[in-house]
Amino acid sequence: MTMPRVFGVVVGEPSGDALGASLMLALRQLYPDARFIGIAGPQMLALGAETLAPMERLSVMGLVEVLGRLRELFKLRTALFSWLAAEKLDAFIGIDAPDFNLGLERRFKSLGIPTVHYVSPSVWAWRQGRVKTLAKSVDLVLCLLPFEKAFYDEHHVQAVFVGHPLADHLPLMNDTQAARAELGLPLEGRILAVLPGSRRGEVAQLGPVLEKALKVFLQQHPGWIVAIPAVNALRREQIVHLFVGLGDRVQVFDDQWGAGVGRKVMAAADQVWLASGTATLEAMLLKKPMLVMYRFHWLTYWLAKWLVRIHLFSLPNLLLGRKVVPELIQGEVQEDRILDESAQLEKEVGPLTELFTEQHKKIRCHASERAAAAIAGLIDDQS
Repeated sequence: MTMPRVFGVVVGEPSGDALGASLMLALRQLYPDARFIGIAGPQMLALGAETLAPMERLSVMGLVEVLGRLRELFKLRTALFSWLAAEKLDAFIGIDAPDFNLGLERRFKSLGIPTVHYVSPSVWAWRQGRVKTLAKSVDLVLCLLPFEKAFYDEHHVQAVFVGHPLADHLPLMNDTQAARAELGLPLEGRILAVLPGSRRGEVAQLGPVLEKALKVFLQQHPGWIVAIPAVNALRREQIVHLFVGLGDRVQVFDDQWGAGVGRKVMAAADQVWLASGTATLEAMLLKKPMLVMYRFHWLTYWLAKWLVRIHLFSLPNLLLGRKVVPELIQGEVQEDRILDESAQLEKEVGPLTELFTEQHKKIRCHASERAAAAIAGLIDDQS
């Protein structure tokens, strides 16, 4: 009688939780009795994953912002390693969260446990020296985007391009009317989706300037409704506090679909304003005109300017290799710039839809099944 496979899995935010849940389902096609233990979000927990701590404890972004949490994060990582090391893992899978996961991966690799990093760190964009750390820490990198594998090939790191599960899940043609009906939004009229981020720090940085821009936007566009998703109760409280003064044309939607509330809101919208991150890929797959923005702690931004090697930061632009959607970063995130870029987006819906559909097809390749097969191959090779 064979023992069930045991996979250590750590995720740090809703997008990673969605990837982890999809991967769990694919791995269970190969290993029906598999256990998944580590740090999981609500979607993975619903599938039976076991978690040491709430996923929210890892949701921190930025060089400076993490400093205040270092002691807590190191303590959590030590406790997590002790738990997982005692479980005789068949593989450890770090999903994104590289600053937390790479240290774990290196320790497990030293024990002879196969290690996988799912979602390439942005080593091709900044801190390229981390590719050496990655090579020492992981046996396999699973890449969501085609150009990432080419980078790893150049640096002799084993990597597999698997595509993105979202591209598999979402249809090539989005049904805006169905999304509106599901959310209880008007089937007629115009809707602006605003996604200020899933982390507390992101909402705190973008929220105030978005509130100012929306105040003017609603005055200039009396027929529009603004829809804002809240991924959890903490973000809802923060969002309501920031935008409560804008009136009943601003509606906040709670998460009733795991990590899918942002996706539902974007699917229902005519235009999207959002924080940079995985949500920009979702907006592209939904074929939505978007304005992408991001603000950091001032010291984080100052440090990043000396380390970043690319001039684009949103996923649609990185995939296409050129600027097709507007990006605002740090001091550029101002009320007048937001309103100007939003007005320009109204003229570009057709061309963007065609470009986004082409990219959708390129990364639609049964990602979770390919990822599971690559992990299974790694386990077999090291058995």
